[in-house]
Amino acid sequence: MSNTEPAELGEGHSPAAWTAVVIMLIGFAAGTLFFWFDQPWGVWASAGVVVIGLVVGAVMKRAGYGVDGPKFVPKHHGE
Repeated sequence: MSNTEPAELGEGHSPAAWTAVVIMLIGFAAGTLFFWFDQPWGVWASAGVVVIGLVVGAVMKRAGYGVDGPKFVPKHHGE
């Protein structure tokens, strides 16, 4: 038996990814509430927030905060 641990891909464990996901989650949650209360303007505004989340994530990745970026410091768990 080998004593090696599986390689961690590190997909999405970066400040850019977390920021984008949090912004988009807020947009989806707000959009759901606006849809529930029949407020079409709020649904469209929430869709805009989701798009803003995508843009913010892409900009942060280009700024070096993505998984392979120079400003990203991976966390090693269990050490």
